[in-house]
Amino acid sequence: MKIAAGVFKAQCLELMDRVNVTHEEIIVTKRGKPVVKILPASEKAAQSLFGYMKNSVTEVSDIVSPIDVEWDALQ
Repeated sequence: MKIAAGVFKAQCLELMDRVNVTHEEIIVTKRGKPVVKILPASEKAAQSLFGYMKNSVTEVSDIVSPIDVEWDALQ
């Protein structure tokens, strides 16, 4: 659904409730050009980003010990 910015401003709270219930996207336009897309918030988006990749990396070898290559910067 597309709606002009002035109409959205006048009916903002009603339209937010509608998006929440129907999960329908609303595109707000200004002078006929899309400016903003209103989407329903998901439960996943409400969670913190801190730690979201926990347990997603697997260590397959020793990543702390030096390798067998000597760098010029170490001399």
